[in-house]
Amino acid sequence: MSVKTRNNWNSSIIKMKKLLLVDPDHEVDELLNEVVTADGWHIDRAPDNETALLFVRASPYDLVVTGQKTSGREDIELLRKIRHIRSHVRMIILSDTSTPEDIIASLREHAFSFFRAPFDRVLLADMVHQALSEPCWDDGLEVISATPQWIRLMARCTLVTADRLVQFLREADIPEPEKQDLVVAAHEILLNAMEHGGKFNPDHYVEIDYLRTRRAVACRVKDPGEGFSFEELQHAAVGRSPEEILDLVKVREDRGLRPGGFGILLTQKLVDELIYDRRGNDVILIKYLRPLESTAV
Repeated sequence: MSVKTRNNWNSSIIKMKKLLLVDPDHEVDELLNEVVTADGWHIDRAPDNETALLFVRASPYDLVVTGQKTSGREDIELLRKIRHIRSHVRMIILSDTSTPEDIIASLREHAFSFFRAPFDRVLLADMVHQALSEPCWDDGLEVISATPQWIRLMARCTLVTADRLVQFLREADIPEPEKQDLVVAAHEILLNAMEHGGKFNPDHYVEIDYLRTRRAVACRVKDPGEGFSFEELQHAAVGRSPEEILDLVKVREDRGLRPGGFGILLTQKLVDELIYDRRGNDVILIKYLRPLESTAV
């Protein structure tokens, strides 16, 4: 074997990503096997959390995906133990059962993502791909304070951080269809904040509050930018006539912006209240929940 060939072979080994899949059911195993092997990543399987810990002690892994047969609490405990051995291993938690406290704990322990059954195959596959494809990290989501009713955190201004945060929101205790409306709206506003306020600079952070009451859910998003006024907002669809919206694509292309511009307009349709502060870099989304059904006999 030539030196050049040997170096290329060694390089391919070094770059190979490794995933540890814990006690998967057939559907999850099949899905992740397709995602991982398609990109040349290696996958190992452990029958339970205890064995998974032995695997991690013996060999470094880029990502651990837990089995759904264990609870969220059990998997968070596994994550804590893994952190003592391999501090930068990413974990995606799959669980049949979880509580709001489990979601908060997984955020505090820097889980990469959290999925409660039934899983969306496309979202899960995409999150696994992001976890294995993104460069070395130091998380990007930092919990400042948290209770099931009020969570405050900081989110790094990157697309993958936005996707991760929205997945945690999908697991929140919110009834449908209000949850889906809020998820889409929050994603749009979060991307606007990260793009225009944070310039997608990973050194910049967006401040986020999530509040859950018996009758409403509110999300507050504050970006580090200078803000804006609606009168000067030439790159967005809000306030434009149907004819003017056709010019929006060219305006955004000329400014080097990602395709879009409909975030605020879409959000206004999905939530009940959208409130900006005077500067325009601090916004609150409010979604009212359906009245609770009476339990009186």
